[in-house]
Amino acid sequence: MTRNFLPAGKQEMADRGWDYVDIILVTGDAYIDHPSFGVALIGRWLEHHGYRVAVLAQPRYDSVDSFKIFGPPRLFWGITAGNLDSIVANYTGNARVREDDSYSAHGNPYFGGKRVKVERRRPDRAVIRYANLARRAYKDVPIVLGGLEASLRRFVHYDYKQDNLRGSILTDAKADILVYGMGERAVLDIARQLKAKKAVNNIPGCCVRLSPKEREDGSYHDCLLLDSWKEINIDKSRFLKTELALDRHSRSLSTRYVLQEQQGAWIVQNPPQPPLTTVELDRLYSLPYVRAVHPAAADVPAWNMICHSITIVRGCSGNCSFCAISRHQGPVVVSRSRKSIVNEAKTISRMADFKGTITDLGGPTANLYGTSCAKKSCQRHDCLYPQACPGLKVNEAKFIQLLKDVAAIKGVKNVYISSGLRMELLLKTPGLLKVLLDRHVPGMLKIAPEHTEENVLRLMHKQKPDVLPRFLAAARKLAARLRKKIIFNPYFISAHPGCTMSDMQTLAENLQKLKLPARQFQDFTPTPGTLATAMYVSGLDRDTLEPLFTARGVTERRRQRKALENRRGKK
Repeated sequence: MTRNFLPAGKQEMADRGWDYVDIILVTGDAYIDHPSFGVALIGRWLEHHGYRVAVLAQPRYDSVDSFKIFGPPRLFWGITAGNLDSIVANYTGNARVREDDSYSAHGNPYFGGKRVKVERRRPDRAVIRYANLARRAYKDVPIVLGGLEASLRRFVHYDYKQDNLRGSILTDAKADILVYGMGERAVLDIARQLKAKKAVNNIPGCCVRLSPKEREDGSYHDCLLLDSWKEINIDKSRFLKTELALDRHSRSLSTRYVLQEQQGAWIVQNPPQPPLTTVELDRLYSLPYVRAVHPAAADVPAWNMICHSITIVRGCSGNCSFCAISRHQGPVVVSRSRKSIVNEAKTISRMADFKGTITDLGGPTANLYGTSCAKKSCQRHDCLYPQACPGLKVNEAKFIQLLKDVAAIKGVKNVYISSGLRMELLLKTPGLLKVLLDRHVPGMLKIAPEHTEENVLRLMHKQKPDVLPRFLAAARKLAARLRKKIIFNPYFISAHPGCTMSDMQTLAENLQKLKLPARQFQDFTPTPGTLATAMYVSGLDRDTLEPLFTARGVTERRRQRKALENRRGKK
């Protein structure tokens, strides 16, 4: 049955009695109607506001035919690569082709099957490819870019597959407008403006491309002027300085315009949209999602992982160097209400395949739930470095009550926290830590120390080195009191900018001293939109702007990873 999904084919459109659609959302993922997937969130949000929305999932891109099945959308194309950047989805951190895809049917990244290996379901730089095909299909229909790939590639950025700096994806895709960050407000504003036949150039939360004359005619006197494409390519140190400026601008929630000159034009970033409020976030998650994979796909690994999980928080104030969540979701943490989360858990408990376990109450960082800032005029929004800010208000009781309320739902046997947890916050909330260890850890407790060496942790913008041993001691002591066997699942990164082979060997030695296995680790991947990537490209320290050792090439990166591989499974 497909009638409850947003139309994903011509027949489904006809079944609704539609002879046109307002908006076509194009995605590089299989269509899964669940609020963990961006296309479902945006599609249901637009539908809720009265628009006819169709989904074109993983279209063939060897011809324009797939882009004509619904006819021309009356308002615009909304184009995304999916939940991941397409280069990250298609290649490992060392630019080797991935042979699986968690967002495709059966984990198969190819249209013709893993053995046939014709075209991949998601093309490289999917946003550009899809936008070009949409333009060829109906040249006069506006094209709106959004999602993670577009958001993090909106200015000059590094592409690790090409090992090169690229200009804005807005220019390469020849699109009309780009939505950055979490796009619900901006996309709805675009739909309303286009329906009223009004211009969309000045919508908050968006980027547009202007000619030199248009830039001179605009009111951009009080703006953040970034180094140009030409200047950055001549001097790579400017890339780090540009990313630092963007980081400060983003975290301060500045309403100044941001401008960057490139390829004979200007990219203009309008002021940001305000984050959704708790009430708005609750409304978004209460929309009528089918909570299933569309029948055109089947056995999608990402769905199997999250089908019985619940997002409880949006945004992250951690601001780790290697992570783009703060840049994309924003540095302000917004929590859903307890009532909204409990209602979603009740919905899950009624699903036919539910066997009693809520697999996760989480988000970017689960134990940021319920946090708030006492400093109303704070410009940093960098709440956990170098230690937890005194202005960060942690509501331990609120999270504990949420866990109790969800666990009390009829049919729910287990409620687990599978998302990452910040250790320095758990040390400040021993009551929550006790409750988690006693009832809400699915066999393993996920933590993300990333490293143990002070200088590497500084470059990562992570906790002090003493946090990990203090946390392990506290957690083990609590577990002993509770007579619980606790298994830690720590996550580490090798070859991060500034990390030497000596640092990795010391890390491996420290794990042995801490009786901690190396279960999960990976090479640093220089993805767009992070300060760690800017350090990788420039070869400079983010804090001092001095030269920095950076592991480059497969051989050096493999040597660092090997130090942890030799520790895998050992206690």
